[in-house]
Amino acid sequence: MNYRKIKNTPFETSILGLGCMRFPVIDGDYGKIDEPAAIEMIRYALDHGINYIDTAYPYHEENSERLVGKALQDGYREKAILVTKSPVWKVEKYEDFEKYLDEQLEKLQTDSIDIYLLHALNKERWDIIEPLGCLKFLDEMIEKGKIKAAAFSIHDDFEFYKKVMDSYDWTLSMIQMNYLDIDEQTTVKAIDYAEKKGVATAIMEPLKGGQLANLPDSINQIWHEDESKQNPVLRALKWAANFENVKVVLSGMSTLDQIKENIGYSDEMIANQLSQEELDLYTKVKETIDSRAQIPCTDCKYCMPCPEGVNIPGNFKLYNLSYMYEDVEARKETYQNKFNEEQKANACVACGACIPKCPQNIAIIDDLKKVHERFA
Repeated sequence: MNYRKIKNTPFETSILGLGCMRFPVIDGDYGKIDEPAAIEMIRYALDHGINYIDTAYPYHEENSERLVGKALQDGYREKAILVTKSPVWKVEKYEDFEKYLDEQLEKLQTDSIDIYLLHALNKERWDIIEPLGCLKFLDEMIEKGKIKAAAFSIHDDFEFYKKVMDSYDWTLSMIQMNYLDIDEQTTVKAIDYAEKKGVATAIMEPLKGGQLANLPDSINQIWHEDESKQNPVLRALKWAANFENVKVVLSGMSTLDQIKENIGYSDEMIANQLSQEELDLYTKVKETIDSRAQIPCTDCKYCMPCPEGVNIPGNFKLYNLSYMYEDVEARKETYQNKFNEEQKANACVACGACIPKCPQNIAIIDDLKKVHERFA
């Protein structure tokens, strides 16, 4: 395992981090984590070199933090750089910041969080929480010892990223980035800006919700132009780790086998190793994939649960896969036979509850109509 030092902190992070939002679940219910399997995954990761454990208040319908807290008993808390995030969308007054932090500390069964992020910032949320004193709150919690370092995650453009970055003495910022999404949000420019400010960068969604791990043969043929024959997962992780100021690449691994596989790749996740020829190949793959995927959903599940029970990310995943894999009938069969009626796209009543929650700014209501038209 490779490790990278975060400046002005005691933290030396594993280049591969464990994102705790895609644990195995029971009966397909995102809120019901398969606890024995998930705890085994976390402890295996910590025993084999991963030390960056990243969770958040809403993951697994607010059950991820509690599961992580259980996994970090029996001496495992000392092995982890524990990271979680403030549910800023729930805050209505200053006291709420600490109220939710205290709830998280209880769930995680710990006295302090190593790195605490203001979660999924965008312009609208910032305009609410900044006047409420979110930065003062971070200072107070560091002074009290409830958090050790302050950070933020962001789903917005570069200009807004700079505004937030310039507002505080941050330790780390987390951005969504993979070789497919470099034009979607603040990405490469943000890494450079953070480096100039002396702030570390963490990467989320390096595999774009798993989409870059499962590519059709027509895409893999492009990778085969490189005689190294590396698989798509390794290529995606290496691309994200190629930036020197990226201190951790988070992967939302959902099985123990995925953890073992990715740990095996970690020694190859080295900064400044990709040649121009290799970078050109990433560009070629990106351009080809871009021409196929229709909806930029990463399966983050921030839109869930839907009040009507619609499986929004599940619908979008099927829709995209039908284009990427050029296999409409297989996806149609899944839609018809494995989704119950309330989960299907046509169960949407256009209430709009999901719209402000989507970090990708997807036109969810309109796109659900497209899904049903394709699979009905």
